[in-house]
Amino acid sequence: MTISTEWHKSSYSGSSSNCVETREHTSGTDVRDTQNREAGHLTFSSSEWVAALATEK
Repeated sequence: MTISTEWHKSSYSGSSSNCVETREHTSGTDVRDTQNREAGHLTFSSSEWVAALATEK
């Protein structure tokens, strides 16, 4: 997995305008609402993020 320290639209958002952005780092992943960036972000450990993605399939 490539680690991107820059915010980018999540591939799980598809073509929807209701998107989230993610930023991966060595200790996990940050997630924020694209339309409400000023609200801050949530941080997930690597294992939490993998578990969250597994439930979305």
